Amino acid sequence: MHLVVISICKDEESTIGEVLDRVPKSIPGISSIDKLVVSDGSSDDTAAVARAHGAVVIEGTEQRRLAFRFQQAIDTALEMGADIAVNIDGDLQFDSGDIPHLVGPIVAGEADFVAADRFTDAETGQRRKPENMPSGKYWGNRLGAKVVSALSSRDFNDVTCGFRAYNRDALLSININTKYTYTQETFQILAQTGKAIETVPTHVTYYPGRRSRVVTSFWGFLATSAVNILRSYRDFAPLRFFVALGLLPLLSGALSVGFVGVHWLRTSKTSPYTSIGILGAYAFSLGIILIVVGLVADMLVRSTRNQEKILRLLKEERYSASTVDEAEL
Repeated sequence: MHLVVISICKDEESTIGEVLDRVPKSIPGISSIDKLVVSDGSSDDTAAVARAHGAVVIEGTEQRRLAFRFQQAIDTALEMGADIAVNIDGDLQFDSGDIPHLVGPIVAGEADFVAADRFTDAETGQRRKPENMPSGKYWGNRLGAKVVSALSSRDFNDVTCGFRAYNRDALLSININTKYTYTQETFQILAQTGKAIETVPTHVTYYPGRRSRVVTSFWGFLATSAVNILRSYRDFAPLRFFVALGLLPLLSGALSVGFVGVHWLRTSKTSPYTSIGILGAYAFSLGIILIVVGLVADMLVRSTRNQEKILRLLKEERYSASTVDEAEL
């Protein structure tokens, strides 16, 4: 099996070399290992250092954010003939020496996708907050995990960690539609398509005072993650999403109209509650419309899933052809 280790970096010249050097030279079940570094508009010598430490480098001249670079990275890994790809941060938060733990279940045929779990202690199995991790970031991640778990009918503790391993089938199934971050959407896509998912408790180091160079604003990341969570509900469970939106106006409208109706039966007039009746009728109609939109969206999702299957087959043919061409050369 051919493994490609991916690192998406911005201004990581001081750490990317050590990250690459720590990648194991051999892993059971892996015949060859390549390193791929994607520079997201770095202004330092990240690209040069990565090349000096044996990596293939995609040198982006401007910052395009994680989601764009991740899609670019997995497309490149597939062109390189990857059977397995591992994504790891370039700032030494994770130890490249742990890569065999993520790759192991895939090599054994037990998983299609393996994600590091920062919030479960590897020794005790207990959930815990990593040392020096900001509380807001921790609880935001917990919320995201709850939402993705509910959507996929599985139980995950960590769905936003970037330290992950994918087999070729999982790589072919990924199509990112967001511009900012990809972690939650990728998790949901692979869960929705029935991929075998495992999580591995992994140590992570949060350095006091260090700020992410890829995620430049925590509040911006939190707001974008919240939007992505809502979009996940909308895209992957539209009926549930729109019914939930429609129930409040539907029920409140029905109660309001019912109250005014009873008053009219008793007094033969709607005053002084006429405005309540009008607002209630409006809210009831809005609730019905939202539920109907959910039914239509649910039908469209079936077509979208068929399109995803077609796209996956086209990608498989494309990257299989490119691998054959390289072998012939």
